[in-house]
Amino acid sequence: MKKTLFSLAFVALFSVATTTTVSAQSKTKTVMVGGAAMYPTKNIIENAVNSKDHTTLVAAVKAAGLVETLQGAGPFTVFAPTNEAFNKLPAGTVETLVKPENKATLTKILTYHVVAGRMTSADIAKAIKAGGGKATFKTVSGGTLTAMMKGKALELKDEKGGISTVTIADVLQSNGVIHVVNTVLMPQ
Repeated sequence: MKKTLFSLAFVALFSVATTTTVSAQSKTKTVMVGGAAMYPTKNIIENAVNSKDHTTLVAAVKAAGLVETLQGAGPFTVFAPTNEAFNKLPAGTVETLVKPENKATLTKILTYHVVAGRMTSADIAKAIKAGGGKATFKTVSGGTLTAMMKGKALELKDEKGGISTVTIADVLQSNGVIHVVNTVLMPQ
């Protein structure tokens, strides 16, 4: 009898846990980026490697030795430039940056695209409103990004005055959130 009660209690507990997990996951949507599903149960790297629009970013992250970091617990907010964003850079820039002797510069640029914490577009919009139209965020590299709205579009201004627009917001990850951007952000 004790064994049966224990089994029933275990099954009931497991059922509640399963229902909670399914319910929580159903509230979090899977977003398509670069032709691939970005699963909220996977980490930033596990998802990014599947996006055909982020092959340059993934290669740069590998060259900078940041894979392990972005697979970590985080949470991180990543403003992820597309291949087209990297193509806007002067010819030869990416090829030069991924060379071993330029690892420090590449790391600084890539970590400039990362803010500690999990900031959804709603969180960023709230900060912009509280800041009277602008919000400044400290990046993992130590620099700052300024966020603002242009109509309904979320824009980021880098330290050199360049502007990047978020083209896909709120790609939720197990260790943070990705916002796809159309221009590489450059630190000072």
